[in-house]
Amino acid sequence: MEKKENKIRYFLYARRSIEKKDKEIKVASIESQLREVREMAARDDLKIVGTFFEAKSANKLFIRTEFNKMMASLAKGEADGILVWKMDRLARNFTDGGAIIQFLQDGVVAEIRSMDKVWTKETNILELAVEFGVAGQYSKDLAKHIRRGLRDRLNEGVRPSIAPLGYLN
Repeated sequence: MEKKENKIRYFLYARRSIEKKDKEIKVASIESQLREVREMAARDDLKIVGTFFEAKSANKLFIRTEFNKMMASLAKGEADGILVWKMDRLARNFTDGGAIIQFLQDGVVAEIRSMDKVWTKETNILELAVEFGVAGQYSKDLAKHIRRGLRDRLNEGVRPSIAPLGYLN
């Protein structure tokens, strides 16, 4: 059986939700996302023509400079596909998710590959919209749970953050 050659040029995109201090760099790292996606690309013989990564939240609009650069480069035709570790790395709001979906529907992006799924123009777009919606809702719910946990710590008489200088954590 003859192996079909993939002519799609991919951008690799990786994102960590929040900026971390130097000693926390290894936690949920961008590097691990990049490594796993590059391994997938090598295994599937995919051509990566550019890499974009950043430590920014995806639930707020217009703050991800690397994402915006990638989208502009896709619009210019510099790549035809996106490789990403998980779809929630791409979007957690409907503006960015909608732009991704529109690029896919219009053929600006031929394919998006995550570690667990391949999305194309023929893919059920509703399913992709739900995926981005679930990611956005997860982010909102997580913020509520964190605030509740901090309030509980305060009610217990415990400082809900790092102890001031001179005190033990």
